[in-house]
Amino acid sequence: MNVRRTIGLILVVMGVAVAGLKLAKVYDPTPALERLSAKAGAKVSNFVKKAGPQYVMYVVLVAIPIVVGSILLAASESKRRAETTEPEQPTDSAVWKSQRAQKKSSIQSCNVLQAEIEPRQLWQFDARNGGFILNRQQTAPPGEPLPGRIVAKDWRSLVQRKLNVAWLPSEHVFLRVAQFPLSDFKETLSMVELQLEKLSPIPVAQIVWSIDVLPHPSGNMQTVIVLIVSRNIVEEFLGKLEGQGYLADALELPVLDQLRATSVSEDGVWIYPEGIGGKNAGLAAWWYGGVLQNLDLITLSGDDKAGGIKEQLTQMAWAGELEGWLTAPPRFHLVASSPSARDWEPLLQNSADHSLQVIEGLPPARLAAATAQRAAQSADSANLLPAEFSTRYQQQFYDRLWMGLLFGAAGLYVVGVVIYMLFLGFKKFQASGVEDKVAGLSLTYTNAIQLREQFRVLKDRQELKYAGLDSWKAVAELLPVSAALEGFTFSEGKRLSLNGTIPSDQVRQILDFDAALRKYKRPNEDEPLFDPFGGEAVSYQLLGGNYDWRLSLELKRTEVR
Repeated sequence: MNVRRTIGLILVVMGVAVAGLKLAKVYDPTPALERLSAKAGAKVSNFVKKAGPQYVMYVVLVAIPIVVGSILLAASESKRRAETTEPEQPTDSAVWKSQRAQKKSSIQSCNVLQAEIEPRQLWQFDARNGGFILNRQQTAPPGEPLPGRIVAKDWRSLVQRKLNVAWLPSEHVFLRVAQFPLSDFKETLSMVELQLEKLSPIPVAQIVWSIDVLPHPSGNMQTVIVLIVSRNIVEEFLGKLEGQGYLADALELPVLDQLRATSVSEDGVWIYPEGIGGKNAGLAAWWYGGVLQNLDLITLSGDDKAGGIKEQLTQMAWAGELEGWLTAPPRFHLVASSPSARDWEPLLQNSADHSLQVIEGLPPARLAAATAQRAAQSADSANLLPAEFSTRYQQQFYDRLWMGLLFGAAGLYVVGVVIYMLFLGFKKFQASGVEDKVAGLSLTYTNAIQLREQFRVLKDRQELKYAGLDSWKAVAELLPVSAALEGFTFSEGKRLSLNGTIPSDQVRQILDFDAALRKYKRPNEDEPLFDPFGGEAVSYQLLGGNYDWRLSLELKRTEVR
């Protein structure tokens, strides 16, 4: 069970469990949600109150886990179906699939690893101007891991694709040459597969194979190099690379690029001692009529190495004569660097009927660049990586991204919680300081309130002490002579009520009396004694030959704060 499926199941089960507990009334998370929202802040609390704790609870604890878990399960199920729908025949998993043979135009960088010779060499190339330019060359001593920053893939590889190529040891690969009618790559694979039983020296069920196509001078034919290697050797080699932290996207043979780089202008045999990866073996490529006719291995053994080479080349020539493609004595060409050429040139001189031509081969860096170019851009690529390894590496890559994303989200969540707790602690510290300050000021504040109330009472007492006398004085001074005062009432500490009688022809004087009272001022004061707009205006009623009148006033008092 992969990571996405596990996490998806956990989320779905969690959401369903919370919904089931809620429906069964076993557990109600609403109070906890309300307390959590109250602690989280005013905005979250207001949102929960407006949206409703029930709905927020279902969204956060039920809907979101179920939706996210379903997405993860769907992605995992689609990946599993894609893997199970691939053919399970042993030969199919070893064949370079047609979809992989499509042109890879999005490769931004390519690593090429030479792992069979110590110290290991790693070249990193960048795609520029339609080619690959060497960016870095790294030498890895025995026992040390490869630099992870160069060979590892991260989320940037989703946008800028990185290709990891490894050179498979050539001495373990069987090379066969065959001529087939011209067709596309997929049809050529099918034709080679029909002939595989005859071409392979190992049972087909135990091999990994692929092809590399070379041009043919005839317009309706093509030269196909069939590469055959034991599956056990490939799996063992990939296991060593995995132990070094190198997950290969392709397994290539450097001798193919050396072969393509050779300019063939005449019939003869071209010998590549460095293409096999050792000093005691070499690859012999026989070209006749502008067509690659045969590829075979030359080994150096015994004391008479020159005689052994001559005997092997003679047997190859006899086989060519029997097959009909050897039409003239071969001319010998040695393709190697200077150190290897000095070792091989004396051995080949005795076998060559004509002069031996020595050709400088491609240096390792340029050979690696040619491999990167071919692996990244050529449709007819000779990749020997089994399909199940490629699928597993890709699944591991996506799982690492998912786990990195989850751990990153968890880290951000933890950091957010820590920041929130620190902020909450700081606010609590500030609140406790304010509470201590308030506690210190509470006694003073209480005393101040008590003093203010006492002052209010004393002021009211002082004002009311003379309010009645001042009111009586004002009435006595302003009451008309013809009016009779029958009632003088002072109530509520501020309300003055007057009533009396007046002759019917003197009613105007009582109206002036009311206006004068409202404007009356104490001596040496600017404020009136009564509120000009308070109380009730004068009213009168005819009874007999006189009018009964009444009015009320309110004292104008200053509020104590």
